[in-house]
Amino acid sequence: MAKGLLIVLSGPSGVGKGTVCNELRRRLPELVYSVSATTRGPRLGEEHGVNYFFKTREQFLDMIEHDQLLEHAEYVGNYYGTPRDFVEQTIENGKDIILEIEVQGALKVKEKFPEGIFVFLLPPSLDELKGRIQGRGTENQATIDHRMSVAAYEIGLLENYDYAVVNDEIDLACKRIESIVVAEHCKVRSKAKELQIGK
Repeated sequence: MAKGLLIVLSGPSGVGKGTVCNELRRRLPELVYSVSATTRGPRLGEEHGVNYFFKTREQFLDMIEHDQLLEHAEYVGNYYGTPRDFVEQTIENGKDIILEIEVQGALKVKEKFPEGIFVFLLPPSLDELKGRIQGRGTENQATIDHRMSVAAYEIGLLENYDYAVVNDEIDLACKRIESIVVAEHCKVRSKAKELQIGK
């Protein structure tokens, strides 16, 4: 059986990662969404193993110690991370899995899982990105300026990725990512492994 792919989708804040990821999951129902582990408590309606794997702080620290996470970070007093087992088991079962993550987390994943397919979602322009962030109406000017400087830095890390996709329209961005997935499955090395050629 052919193995699945790990598709890592990242890009600067405000570029539309969540929207694109949700649309891809709607278009490709067989695509598995990578579920994160967290030490924060479940919110109303959230389910263990669906929204998150809910862990105690002790359990999470044990996962770190035993290298059971592809990446992890602490945010507002809680830990968040990507469980290695869930990703590897999904791939071994021949299913593709998508991980939507911020740029620093993606680079950590690449260190531990370099065979993943790393896709950077770009805004049409920095002005467009600024307009999207301002359009949220939730941040003051200082925060917006900080986000823009971080975005410029993150775009500078583009060379660490396999593909760059401009999110000018959700439909077009999703079609481009779908094409990447098809192309990766058609790569000679993937087919050679699948057919056990050269062994």
